[in-house]
Amino acid sequence: MTRTESVIGAPHRPRIAVGVFILASVAALILSVGVGSVTVSPDRIITVIADHLLPWTIPTSATDIETRIIWEFRLPRALLGFVVGAALAVAGAVLQAVVRNPLADPFVFGVSSGASVAAVATLTLATGALAVVSVPIAAFAGALATTLIVFLLAQQRGRVTPNRLVLAGVAMSYLLSSITSYLVLRASSPGEGVTSVLSWLSGSLAAAEWDGLGLPSAVLVITIAVLVLLARVLNAFLVGDETAASLGIDVGRVRLVLFVITSLLVGVVVAVSGAIGFVGLVVPHAMRMIVGSDHRWLLPSSALAGGLLLVVVDIVARTVLAPTELPVGLLTAAIGAPFFLWLLRRSGRSAT
Repeated sequence: MTRTESVIGAPHRPRIAVGVFILASVAALILSVGVGSVTVSPDRIITVIADHLLPWTIPTSATDIETRIIWEFRLPRALLGFVVGAALAVAGAVLQAVVRNPLADPFVFGVSSGASVAAVATLTLATGALAVVSVPIAAFAGALATTLIVFLLAQQRGRVTPNRLVLAGVAMSYLLSSITSYLVLRASSPGEGVTSVLSWLSGSLAAAEWDGLGLPSAVLVITIAVLVLLARVLNAFLVGDETAASLGIDVGRVRLVLFVITSLLVGVVVAVSGAIGFVGLVVPHAMRMIVGSDHRWLLPSSALAGGLLLVVVDIVARTVLAPTELPVGLLTAAIGAPFFLWLLRRSGRSAT
């Protein structure tokens, strides 16, 4: 077996895995919409959705209150959770391939913090329509700038060093978090506005609306399509820059394009959900164990698994201490931080 074949993995599992994750995601979405202070049965959920999407079919049996709960509150939240989780997982998978570092993750590298500080600056310093329009753009710009700075800081003699990459990302994350705290403290209207910003910084899907789903969903679909077309390039990066260059790939230019794509993904989801960490670290590793490292399958399976994970975590966040709601980011950190420490120790052992 060649080195490339060992990197790509066995070809017989991916189709089954993707099918299983699709079914599990649908089940999780229905469960997410059904559970809460008012429990709604799956058949009523399906009829409400069908009534809105296909009004000429069988009329819904749900009451007006149930219809409003399903369509206006819970379904947008469940779908937003799926989109955010999918985007973060895909961004993590791409970063891990591009820098060939198993610790790569938008949160660990400070990319989420860069998006957050730019978005919070817009929320606290801008007013009215300007704030609403510019938050996604600001988050993308912050994510991209942070990614490029971390990458430049991690270079040593023209090459990226994995240890420097992690240290630079952690340092940038702390720096940007302190800037975010300063912006919150100096906000002109401290009361409820600051409280909502702090909740947003912890990662929350509570403000999900249909209007906020369009942009992140469109960006996710388009970027996954583009990345799948670049799957062979990502596979080549796994083997090394020299191998990628020998295949005719302009390593520097393609790496920059991939950084822009991941920054766009992270920026648009941070703008609508806040900073939710470790999804991009945990999910791609789990998917490599199941489907292998071929990005033609790793990317879609990571998207499905990331969406599934965040939908399930959001269910727990809403129900475990009901009626109090936990920030989603706190739960993903509780899952991801021990995994990060285990991975860091494992990487240290393999380096010795």
